[in-house]
Amino acid sequence: MAITNGYCALNELKAALRITDNTDNTLLENCIEAASRRIDGYCGRYFYQQNATVKLFARNELQVFLRDDLVSITTLKTDNAGDMTFNTTWTANTDYALEPYNADLLDIPYFRITAVGGKTFPIFVVPALPGVEVTGVWGYPSVPDDVREACVLLSARGFARYNSALGVVGFADMAVQVRAVDPDVRDYLNRYVKMGIG
Repeated sequence: MAITNGYCALNELKAALRITDNTDNTLLENCIEAASRRIDGYCGRYFYQQNATVKLFARNELQVFLRDDLVSITTLKTDNAGDMTFNTTWTANTDYALEPYNADLLDIPYFRITAVGGKTFPIFVVPALPGVEVTGVWGYPSVPDDVREACVLLSARGFARYNSALGVVGFADMAVQVRAVDPDVRDYLNRYVKMGIG
């Protein structure tokens, strides 16, 4: 089995657990995938990349704030008539700019599109319709080191749970109950948690 959109590699997890054989590879890969999806849920975002076309609402005539992380844009089109036909194609750096401008330097995704060069985004109020269509790569530019390390810890913990089905690990004359959220994992991930607006 291959790991799909995992945030650490099998060899990284095996090294952390000091495992040298291949007997439990499938279980370890399952743990990596489960830990990666748990990280997605905890952070409210994902750190892999996927191509998609998304319809968006402009916040105002000059800005579109992105709910999801954006790596790059293939095409940006607008619907100027309010008929859900996105037939006006915009040109990067001439008609729009991605922000923050230093995203490449910081290895973080873009979170805003700003109209430039005198262009404006269409806004439809009644009925409320998306005026912008973006086709591109969504997600994170690369898996941050903090996320990779959190994935290793969560995966190792998941693998150890096979020996403690009820969440209690025994050592000689004592037992330890497994906590809900590992504080180290929480510390690694807190800076990536996307705050909701409700």
